Amino acid sequence: MEDRSTIKKFIVRKLYRKRMWLHKHTNINNLPKGLSNELRVSKEVKKAIEELLKYQILLSKPTHYGLEVSLNPKKIKEIEELVD
Repeated sequence: MEDRSTIKKFIVRKLYRKRMWLHKHTNINNLPKGLSNELRVSKEVKKAIEELLKYQILLSKPTHYGLEVSLNPKKIKEIEELVD
């Protein structure tokens, strides 16, 4: 469970730094890049991303080449809490 919160913070910080809000998005497969190998291959990454999507911190955009994600501007307070 601690790993999952670490992964969530990492993902949100990464997108926050790159200013991935609403119409600027990235492929969901790029999110774990930069994590240590032991965290990247664990199932916790997938569960953490699913939780972020469930709580609408991340917005999803289906495309013909895969799922794209971005930060939800309506959840700025929650996002800034995770970033700090």
